[in-house]
Amino acid sequence: MLALKQALSLVTIKKVGGAWQPSDETGLEAWYKYQTGITLNGSDVSRWTDSSSNSFDMSQATASEQPAYNSGAIDFDASATQNLGSASDITLSGAFTIGIRLNPALNNVVVLGDNSLGENEFIKITNSTKLRMKIDNTSADITVNSGDLAADNYLVITRNASNLLTLHINGVAQTDTETLGGTANMDAIGVRATDANPYDGTISEVQIYDTESTELTANVNTYLSNL
Repeated sequence: MLALKQALSLVTIKKVGGAWQPSDETGLEAWYKYQTGITLNGSDVSRWTDSSSNSFDMSQATASEQPAYNSGAIDFDASATQNLGSASDITLSGAFTIGIRLNPALNNVVVLGDNSLGENEFIKITNSTKLRMKIDNTSADITVNSGDLAADNYLVITRNASNLLTLHINGVAQTDTETLGGTANMDAIGVRATDANPYDGTISEVQIYDTESTELTANVNTYLSNL
């Protein structure tokens, strides 16, 4: 009897227009690309392969914790603590840029986090107007200008050489900036240690760089806007 769920891999279905690609950047640490590198277990996602050259693949062996594949997006159910994790940490000790296309359904949910070190490091949508980042047991809250974080948005979070955190929402830099140093560790999409604040909603793409610049921020914003 054939198994009800059979593993298969999805290849690239859609290519975003324009010359610039995240892979053009030497600072690209990890890239979870829209509709690309996804391995399905039936209709659920068991692996999202890193499209950078660093092999920070995110996977989930427990079937009940595998998020669904929903029209190109990864659809997480918080009630089932669905998440994807890497065998090794992505570490960002200096400047960084993180771009995310997402549509959260709930507040107080972790988008990216560390689910192994026990230091509770994460990027979390605390509520509709506040994003929290925690690094080395210190947190910083960025309050958005207006609108709703729990909506279909693309976010770009940057930290410069002076540890200044800036959040862009749909290409608009938010007025509130915060300072947060330390080494950020991430090995999970949709959860933090241990299996806390699970994400609810969809995530379409994640880009992580160990560099920061005005040009990079503009390129990531433009790229995510076209997904």
